[in-house]
Amino acid sequence: MTTRRTLDLLRRHESRNVTFLDPDGSWPIVWAKARGNHVWDAEGRKYLDLTAAFGVAAAGHANPRVVRAGQRQMGTLLHAMGDVHPHALKARLAEELSALTFGRWTAATGRGLGSRVSGPRSQVPGPKSKIQGIGKTIFGTSGSEAVEMAMKTARLATGRPGVIAFTGGYHGLGYGALNATHREHFRGSFLDQLRGFGRFVPFPRDEPSVESPDPLGRVEAEIRAAFRHGPVGAILVEPVQARGGIHIPPDGFLPLLRRLADEHGALLIFDEVYTGFGRTGKWFACEHSGVVPDLICLGKALTGGFPLSACVGRADVMDAAWPVSSGEAIHTSTYLGHPVGCAMALAQIEELKSRQLIERAAGSGTGLADLLRSTFDRRIPTFGARTRCIGLMAAVELRREDGAPATAEAITAMKEMLRRGYILLPEGEHSDILSFTPPLTITAAQLRRTVRELHDVLCDAGRPRPRAVQKR
Repeated sequence: MTTRRTLDLLRRHESRNVTFLDPDGSWPIVWAKARGNHVWDAEGRKYLDLTAAFGVAAAGHANPRVVRAGQRQMGTLLHAMGDVHPHALKARLAEELSALTFGRWTAATGRGLGSRVSGPRSQVPGPKSKIQGIGKTIFGTSGSEAVEMAMKTARLATGRPGVIAFTGGYHGLGYGALNATHREHFRGSFLDQLRGFGRFVPFPRDEPSVESPDPLGRVEAEIRAAFRHGPVGAILVEPVQARGGIHIPPDGFLPLLRRLADEHGALLIFDEVYTGFGRTGKWFACEHSGVVPDLICLGKALTGGFPLSACVGRADVMDAAWPVSSGEAIHTSTYLGHPVGCAMALAQIEELKSRQLIERAAGSGTGLADLLRSTFDRRIPTFGARTRCIGLMAAVELRREDGAPATAEAITAMKEMLRRGYILLPEGEHSDILSFTPPLTITAAQLRRTVRELHDVLCDAGRPRPRAVQKR
């Protein structure tokens, strides 16, 4: 179908709050095909994708190994029975996720993975438990569900309902996850239906400000106050905020959270739905600081294109929280551990390993960071740009001369880049941050070309327009 026909059907039959249809016809394009680092629209126009489709296509769109795995599985076993009759791939993927997370982390640290969890129902072994180094998984279908499984685990393991989350954080839009997602745009209409067990503290920025010259000190003080305010069973955090604006915290942030969680007998949950599987130049973003969580939430790049997510927790924590099944699981779903998703996930992980895409992302990220700094960390006519980068997760934040978010300029630049054949997205509460989360397979030449085009677009947007001559 043509773009016009597709958009007409959506306008008629889809909820109007889903797809934004710009009246001027400049947005959206209709995707028809995607392969590698590129997307083609319904009219055959080719685009370079700097989003990896929300970070999903880490090994490239329609990666041949991943596609073949999914096709083979669809011809053998298209669907299974969730928590009832298992299939082999679910067991293999759970083992692989255990090895990639707590298995690797234990081998790296050579020590236990956390302190004893206290609470009314706590029977969690100490660091010398025989099952240290093993992770146990609950599968889901979305990142939001993975977060909700982690919060359920914390509630069961500690007996305490409260969750400390962070300003600017995004953890999904299910009713449970909304308690920890900060932005008013997503929460405001539903506050009277939320339990309100989340308590927000400031997410520290890596640059001290006049308002917060000691960001980590402020975070510590507010977390301690939150623990005093009521029973808290978990601290939930994105090691790098994604939708919040690609915010990278100071080096001491995650170690501080680990220490405070241990001190108060709470679980530390890392939401790595976006940052997992190489996005930041490590398998998981928490590895930059060497901090091991009690639970980690995974999704997006896990499969390269199939809706599958996972909550992976320390085996001792998971066993303390969840009783042995008596035939009816407390948390389950029809598509739990879907066989096609598991097949694609195993292939995706193997592709990341065999092509050394994690290491490639680290190297590409170093080059991208240098390129962004040299290109944008100086004034553009009428507004300024600030850049941030960790691996292949980067941001160009636009501000006007008075310090206000340059939202209109960012949106205009994004649309012009789309017209030129580059797919970018805005992030942050004010949509003033242009993000880079491309496939890990992107080349240095493609990144250089994108940055050059974006610089030209922003310089053009910042130049004053000549005043029209009015006829008398």
